[in-house]
Amino acid sequence: MEASSAGSSNPTASGGKAKTHQPVAKDVNIFFDELEGVNSPSKDDDSLLHHGNLTSTSDDASRLEVVGEEVPDKNKANGLYFRDGKCRIDYILVYRKSNPQTEKREVFERNIRAEGIQMEKESSLTNSDIIFVKLHAPWEVLGKYAELMNVRMPFRRKIYYLHRRYKFMNRIEKQISRFRGWLPRKPMKLDKETLPDLEENDCYTAPFSQQRIHHFIIHNKDTFFNNATRSRIVHHILQRVKYEEGKNKIGLNRLLSNGSYEAAFPLHEGSYRSKNSIKTHGAENHRHLLYECWASWGVWYKYQPLDLVRRYFGEKIGLYFAWLGWYTGMLFPAAFIGLFVFLYGVTTLNHCQVSKEVCQATDIIMCPICDKYCPFMRLSDSCVYAKVTHLFDNGATVFFAVFMAVWATVFLEFWKRRRAVIAYDWDLIDWEEEEEEIRPQFEAKYSKKERMNPISGKPEPYQAFADKCSRLIVSASGIFFMICVVIAAVFGIVIYRVVTVSTFAAFKWALIRNNSQVATTGTAVCINFCIIMLLNVLYEKVALFLTNLEQPRTESEWENSFTLKMFLFQFVNLNSSTFYIAFFLGRFTGHPGAYLRLINRWRLEECHPSGCLIDLCMQMGIIMVLKQTWNNFMELGYPLIQNWWTRRKLRQEYGTQRKTSFPQWEKDYNLQPMNAYGLFDEYLEMILQFGFTTIFVAAFPLAPLLALLNNIIEIRLDAYKFVTQWRRPLASRAKDIGIWYGILEGIGILSVITNAFVIAVTSDFIPRLVYAYKYGPCAGQGEAGQKCMVGYVNASLSVFLVSDFENRSEPTSNGSEFSGSPLKYCRYRDYRDPPHSPVPYGYTLQFWHVLAARLAFIIVFEHLVFCIKHLISYLIPDLPKDLRDRMRREKYLIQEMMYEAELERLQKERKERKKNGKSYHNEWP
Repeated sequence: MEASSAGSSNPTASGGKAKTHQPVAKDVNIFFDELEGVNSPSKDDDSLLHHGNLTSTSDDASRLEVVGEEVPDKNKANGLYFRDGKCRIDYILVYRKSNPQTEKREVFERNIRAEGIQMEKESSLTNSDIIFVKLHAPWEVLGKYAELMNVRMPFRRKIYYLHRRYKFMNRIEKQISRFRGWLPRKPMKLDKETLPDLEENDCYTAPFSQQRIHHFIIHNKDTFFNNATRSRIVHHILQRVKYEEGKNKIGLNRLLSNGSYEAAFPLHEGSYRSKNSIKTHGAENHRHLLYECWASWGVWYKYQPLDLVRRYFGEKIGLYFAWLGWYTGMLFPAAFIGLFVFLYGVTTLNHCQVSKEVCQATDIIMCPICDKYCPFMRLSDSCVYAKVTHLFDNGATVFFAVFMAVWATVFLEFWKRRRAVIAYDWDLIDWEEEEEEIRPQFEAKYSKKERMNPISGKPEPYQAFADKCSRLIVSASGIFFMICVVIAAVFGIVIYRVVTVSTFAAFKWALIRNNSQVATTGTAVCINFCIIMLLNVLYEKVALFLTNLEQPRTESEWENSFTLKMFLFQFVNLNSSTFYIAFFLGRFTGHPGAYLRLINRWRLEECHPSGCLIDLCMQMGIIMVLKQTWNNFMELGYPLIQNWWTRRKLRQEYGTQRKTSFPQWEKDYNLQPMNAYGLFDEYLEMILQFGFTTIFVAAFPLAPLLALLNNIIEIRLDAYKFVTQWRRPLASRAKDIGIWYGILEGIGILSVITNAFVIAVTSDFIPRLVYAYKYGPCAGQGEAGQKCMVGYVNASLSVFLVSDFENRSEPTSNGSEFSGSPLKYCRYRDYRDPPHSPVPYGYTLQFWHVLAARLAFIIVFEHLVFCIKHLISYLIPDLPKDLRDRMRREKYLIQEMMYEAELERLQKERKERKKNGKSYHNEWP
């Protein structure tokens, strides 16, 4: 088996086996020698290439045949093996013969073969200029680098230990299981018979060691390392191979960036579709199994097969889907409570005293909400808006805001526990990232200055402190400038709203004229969304430029810096208008006769007579729906269109039958590559949605429900995209979700503050409470029911003398259509004295009571919720107790197993020495 490795086989292998494989090794070596003997660009000539068989790749063969047996036809037939049908393809490199970087490729490929990697080339069936380089790592190479990379492999089946204290529960458990037998089966669980037995999840693991290879469970050396691990090892080698003489001329990434290679990727394990049903014939391969059990729309209600996702795509992608599934599951109680708050508003709508008074206030005439063209209006005309406002702003809103603040903390704390369980099951508890490599850009920039690495003791490039500080200052200035651009965009939207209100008020169509403020808000939100999407494109380029300007030392530092900038840009871009509507709209407008104006020209926009909360609800609802719809289209629709166009061109040129028989590497090359930033876009979309779900949830209780519906679709969209539309990404390991967890904690803290201000400032909760206890019919009685709100609407409106209007604010109509004579007085929302008082239009005592109550509520709400959050964080441990006990038990058992295995080996050696007649007096044991 080892002798089949052309580039690294042991020439001293035993006779029969060596003779069996000699022709194969000879042919491959001749092919390599011919390539190495040519130093001109003619090396990429077609005469040196082999055109592969046009076969289907539906079968996932995972085993190489034993030496001396006939090579199976199915291995030759599919596109997952070399032409000999024995060597499995672990990695694919793609280049064009017309590319001038031939010499670099020659050196790179020669050094690859020197590392023991076997290589085979094949030209594309659709374009003779495209060359596929197939790479295979033999057992010796895999073992050597698995030991260097500390790859953990299974060595003993797990022994599940139950403490005595659980034995007395056996009878109760039997009764519970008998009761469960009467209930229907859980529809959300996957069929265990469908999923394969993932052996590594039921075994203790340890870093692979060739000296202790007898400790590990090796049934077949060809399947001991799974496909994802093999590809990761090959990629590790490619990242450390030189392509040119020089200190920095190393690694596959540089060859991809300079165009020497066009693409590099591991292969998918065959087709994701099959003519046969998975229930009757089983899965053809893991990709097919993932499609049927995970990416198919028919299983949208089932749990995700996370172990299979981790095995196929690696721990990093597996953790993303584990977090997304956990977040979606935690949204169920939030969505239920939010829907309950909304339905509570619906059921109590007819009993709401405030909305009743608004609808019955036909004799109250409100002042115009804009200059000149806006007419006087009856308060009863805003009856619909008052009722809609009650749906979101009712007695349950405060409870829901507290619940969501606590929910955010519970979500994060229980995710820690869930992540710990996953890390244990996936063997990530003791895994630490190896010493990270320095980025090539950093190395090239600072190669002249070096200092000793305190860990490795080797010299490495060094960035001076002054240079680092100056770059950080420039980067921070760029961030500040882009935030100013966002504020300028919001300022433009504000001007649009101010100008458009008057325009819509003078519109010819009665529908728009009578609903000018709603029309203004709706169009402003749509325009704001378009500006958000345009600025996002600009922000990505600016964030990339600023991050590269900082010259981060390692890839993780680069990723964290870029992530923080992009999140900050997009968060400010997405929420700036929402913050304006929530906390500034209608707050600083002045009063009739003394309006505050923008640039001494435009009168600032006022809230609707029913309040500003309806504007905030419209802003959040429209932005959230449009953003999620657009993201889902770009995530799936764009790759689908691109892949469809590629298939269409192939179908036109080669016909349907020939297209289906392309080898696997050709099919995968025609798929779309994964995003350049990895999982960044997926995480960013969900984190921004988490912000929408928590930050202004007091104003829009249906946000968790919309997020839940979107995420149920999002999981299957992402799964479908990874399995069918993208090339297979390189499997990589990770312990957690990285910097995103800190961002989630920051959003959770911000949500407490914003919801406190939304309830106290934006909604009418505090003014109603003050009226009920201090000024209403129940003042001094300690009651606050609906009967105590009688007269609230009249008490919340101030009186204005129409003759006191400014010339530029005076409306064109005199209000004679209401009473037959010109109006003398109109009303507006504020707590001010009447015009004939000693201090006309001065603040009343009720205004100061409301202001004091609002400030007191903010302080009490924040301190109370933060205390609850910290208490929950303290009470919920990061590690479940049973997991902690299992980890301690496992550590003890591993030590015992390793000792027993070593003792057994020494005893075997002692017996062999005695058989051979050798004995040592000082031998132990």
